[in-house]
Amino acid sequence: MISVITGDIIKSKHVKPTIWLSQLKDALTFLQPDENLWEIYRGDSFQIEFNNPQDIFLHATYIKACIKMIKGLDVRMAIGMGAKTYQGTSVTESNGEAFQFSGETLENLKKEKLNLKIKTANPNLDRDLNLYIKLALISMDNWTTNSAEIVKMHIENPKSIQTDLAQRIGISQDAISKRVKRANLEEILELNTLCNIKITNL
Repeated sequence: MISVITGDIIKSKHVKPTIWLSQLKDALTFLQPDENLWEIYRGDSFQIEFNNPQDIFLHATYIKACIKMIKGLDVRMAIGMGAKTYQGTSVTESNGEAFQFSGETLENLKKEKLNLKIKTANPNLDRDLNLYIKLALISMDNWTTNSAEIVKMHIENPKSIQTDLAQRIGISQDAISKRVKRANLEEILELNTLCNIKITNL
């Protein structure tokens, strides 16, 4: 079973592509060094494939944090998990359940006014995970650029303590602690752990 994230940048036309495109490319490269497994297309849309479904919520969280570091922008994403039945010359040409689930779900997200959703072959799992995600989005959709930055830095440096992050950004440890709390980072990491447990039992 593989996982696929298909997404697009919200309000991309309001910001010069040179500002957000490099940020998106860097995010996709960090998550998936194999450039054959991700692609940016139609200007502000993208798709990225992972060989397994573990940490897929954290991957989506990372992409969101990277984009929300740019004031006025956000990202809409659909996660699909399932089999891969065809290997194309690019990720957007490949096919299988994961790709179909991800693509179909993204098409409906705008109507549902949601920025992140997951679809698998298990409706009960989808129901549970999407409720958790919907609750998490109450915080994530309202991240400031500072909150997004601290989430991004933590995912990039998971073993770093707050003192290290404070030195990297150039602010006090107390300020880092406050940003972590405002971003609800600990709860988001707990949710990723829960998602991994439920996905493993799929």
